[in-house]
Amino acid sequence: MQILIVNFNLDGLSEEEFASSCDELAPAFAAVPGLASKVWLADRAEAIFGGVYTFESEKAVDDFLQSDLFAGVGSTPGIVNISVRRFGVLEGPTRV
Repeated sequence: MQILIVNFNLDGLSEEEFASSCDELAPAFAAVPGLASKVWLADRAEAIFGGVYTFESEKAVDDFLQSDLFAGVGSTPGIVNISVRRFGVLEGPTRV
C-alpha cells in the first residue's frame, strides 16, 4: 500500500468553482487503476486544499503520477503551490 498526499492553494479560483470541478472530476479519479480511495481535503482557515490517495502498489502511484489526469490537475489555472508527498505504509500496525 502507498499513500500520496497532494496539497495546493487556490489563486483566482473560488472555492465554489473548485468544488464544482471536484464534483465533475470525481468519477475520473474513481476509475484510476490501483487507487483504493481518495479523500478530498479542505483546510479553509489556511486556504489549503488537496487530497489523500491510497494506492494498492508503488506501480499504481507511478502510473498515476505519469497520467494525463494528474498532469491536467497540476496545470489547472487557479491551482498554485502544489506539493506532492509519497509515503509507504507500516503494514503491521495499519492492519490493527
